[in-house]
Amino acid sequence: MLLTAGVAVAHVTVAAPGAEQGGYSVLTFRVPTESETASTTALTVTLPGLKSARTEPLPGWTAVVAKDPGSKLATSVTWTADPGVGVAPGQFQQFVLSAGPLPEQDEVSFPAAQTYSDGNVVNWDQPAGPDGAEPDKPAPTLTLAASSGEDGSHDAVSSSADDHEVAAAGTDDTARWLGGVGLVLGALGAALGLGALVRSRRS
Repeated sequence: MLLTAGVAVAHVTVAAPGAEQGGYSVLTFRVPTESETASTTALTVTLPGLKSARTEPLPGWTAVVAKDPGSKLATSVTWTADPGVGVAPGQFQQFVLSAGPLPEQDEVSFPAAQTYSDGNVVNWDQPAGPDGAEPDKPAPTLTLAASSGEDGSHDAVSSSADDHEVAAAGTDDTARWLGGVGLVLGALGAALGLGALVRSRRS
């Protein structure tokens, strides 16, 4: 859904309430169109090498996640508008990405390139100044809380799957052991029965 952008939110920003170092989170990139004559038709966000990066479907837009051929880590994501679609002047669009594990550091930046329908590209990649002053084109930056030590939903799912596999393996081993015992007892019973038959014939 397109919304009207205000003057105070003219930069490309990223938000992820509750995001923690080393955890998984949902990142929302808020992209306003600053141009008075052209629409935003594409957005490319550089990622800090993430194991997982999944985009939320957005009608009228196509999302592509690029990965490093060697490490298979996600290095960027690009949203491209379909023909006739775009973020018009005075409006903004939110692009959502589920990603992680996030870097184990206090802050993480997501440099972005915003492409307009007239071919102009605006790079939002400047770091804050030494005194903390905001640059003209600041890179979207996210502050990460220290890890709480609690398993996130992704870790919980993985842990549950691991526990299930361990339990299944234990059950399988037990079944094999009982099966082996059954074979031994069966053989012993057959031997005893044969011995009894021989003794009865002799008598």
